[in-house]
Amino acid sequence: MPKPMSAARSTSIGLLTAASLVLALSGCATYDVTAPADARAEAPAADVRTKDTALAAAKDAKAPRGAAGDDIDCRKAKCVALTFDAGPSENTSRLLDILKKEKVHATFFMLGENHVEKRPAEVKRIDAEGHELANHTWSHQILTEITPEAAQREMSRLQEAVRKITGKTPRLMRPPQGRTDGSVSEISKNLGLAQVLWSVTAKDYQTHDSALITKRVLEQTERDGIILLHDIYRGTVPAVPGILKELKKRGYTVVTVSQLLSPAKPEPGMVYRP
Repeated sequence: MPKPMSAARSTSIGLLTAASLVLALSGCATYDVTAPADARAEAPAADVRTKDTALAAAKDAKAPRGAAGDDIDCRKAKCVALTFDAGPSENTSRLLDILKKEKVHATFFMLGENHVEKRPAEVKRIDAEGHELANHTWSHQILTEITPEAAQREMSRLQEAVRKITGKTPRLMRPPQGRTDGSVSEISKNLGLAQVLWSVTAKDYQTHDSALITKRVLEQTERDGIILLHDIYRGTVPAVPGILKELKKRGYTVVTVSQLLSPAKPEPGMVYRP
């Protein structure tokens, strides 16, 4: 008998044509979705004990913290994840300077073509300074509109490029335009990638007005949210200091996606959406 799906998870089925109905009924067109808070609540007790024990030991030994927010428990703290898509770019170094000054870490969903392949130094710095490396495909093709083989290449090519530069393989993937389906989820699962959507968007691809970008982010942000920005647009990076200042003033702790999910671990194939 199949294991019942948790109540915290929902199954999403897109608009189906007659031809795809058979696939839907067989489960191939479905995918699992969960929210960060639900993922934390469902984390095995062993994971919770392991994390708490490790944190206690580190504090007792007065061990230095790694990335900012490593010892943050988002079950208790008012957390929000900060993410940047489609870089690295000529703006990324300035962004990293800001994040370092503010002692904040973010998740970078990177593109391969014309980005990772041309800016390996920025990729190395993102990793070296404690930020989270993540996958936004090789060339930003819409994964639901290409063949499964092409979709796998889009994801796996970026995985390999980041691994060659940093020695690390991303565990998170953001599908371009947030468009996913059962096939994309299955490929993601096979590649060890969890999918991450968002709850806050400044639509910074529409404007270079930093004040407007800041306003849009702050209006939408709530606890356990995931903020989507792009470090490729010239209005975005100048907005970051003001966004961080106001979020901290409102009591938010800014973290990476994996920190937001902890003590749960990103589950390959799962779609995380606040």
